[in-house]
Amino acid sequence: MGKIAPERPVGKGLFGTRECYDTVVLKKDAAAPPGHSGPLPWAKLRSAPAGPQAFKRMLDSVDPQAKAGDLVSVYDKNGSPYGVGFYNPRSLISLRILGRETGASDADAFFAARLDQAHRLRVDFGIEAASEAYRLAHDYGDGLPGLVIDRYGDVFVLEFYSLGMFRQAERLERLLRARFPGCRVVRRASEYTEKMEGFQVKPGPELRVRVRENGVAFEVTPSGGYKTGFFCDQRDNRLALSKHASGKRVLDVCAYTGGFGLYAKKLGGAEEVTSVELDPEASEAAKKNANINQVRLRAVTADAFPFLRQMAFNEERWDVVVLDPYKLISSRERYAEGRQKYIDLNRLGLSVVREGGLFLTFSCSGIVPMEEFQQFVRAAAGSAGRRVQIFRKSGAGADHPFAVDYPEGEYLKALWCRVF
Repeated sequence: MGKIAPERPVGKGLFGTRECYDTVVLKKDAAAPPGHSGPLPWAKLRSAPAGPQAFKRMLDSVDPQAKAGDLVSVYDKNGSPYGVGFYNPRSLISLRILGRETGASDADAFFAARLDQAHRLRVDFGIEAASEAYRLAHDYGDGLPGLVIDRYGDVFVLEFYSLGMFRQAERLERLLRARFPGCRVVRRASEYTEKMEGFQVKPGPELRVRVRENGVAFEVTPSGGYKTGFFCDQRDNRLALSKHASGKRVLDVCAYTGGFGLYAKKLGGAEEVTSVELDPEASEAAKKNANINQVRLRAVTADAFPFLRQMAFNEERWDVVVLDPYKLISSRERYAEGRQKYIDLNRLGLSVVREGGLFLTFSCSGIVPMEEFQQFVRAAAGSAGRRVQIFRKSGAGADHPFAVDYPEGEYLKALWCRVF
């Protein structure tokens, strides 16, 4: 876990206790916007953000009483009400806008309504009926910025991306238990988030839970592994791939705990499945999941790049090749490096696809739109000397909605190709 800021005096805010970090006042002696009233501190924008995030340069002034993690009333440059949001002067994202409503005063009612709206979508779209593993809340897409909630049976994993939302942890857990009696709750956050936002999640007990997704069983460790322990976002893509796997030789690269390969084998009737994963623990989990489903797959612990180079050199070919790497472009500063990795990985992947075979390639880099990702694959195809025919594009399931003013929420992109 990452380090947190030294302890400071704790005070009471509208949404519970808060740490009193040194306040950043962008304009000295700034007066509150005309008409401001109510219990919330205020923040005034210098310029309105294009989406629900405001960076420090976009702020004009902030109430001296506003502390890191507080909910604040937000006003535009003319002093007119703009909405409410979480304020954190130490974060790159100084304001996370929860909504354009103003005058929020009942925290329980607000978060209860957002959770109910999120759950209703998963019920109405048949997601809860199809799978014991799904995303209950998806950040800005469900009006809960800085929060992801994944459900694995009776276990709910809360992954926090903002200090403000972390301050709501106890309230969120209480509201979840009221709606799902007897449920267990796990809190998570990445070291990067903890460092940038200024909080720390205390490690909890290790849990293991077995879930079924479209009839395929997985053992998930919500307190360990990547993200929340499993990737619910690929559920629909895994099912769709299984329909192309009958009698085929399938290669799943960056397989994590074996999702695509298990679907291809158990539901699709693939002749042979090879799952490649760098993390030895995840590779062992893939083997265990295969045993749980009473199927066989070849689990290889290896780095994708040298593995694919060696297979191309050996003239190995597969009927179906899946590339599902981790986020290769995490920031604008690392764009050039990540772009080249995407091109190189796809070039190597294309080189081991049998003539007329299926190539399914993914990007989970939110700052890369589908059009750019397609250009990466185009460059890879040219370098590999293969003709690539795209017949479908897809993304995450309906339990991963994204806000219209936050396109980065549409982070998962998939290109379904035939290769000649």
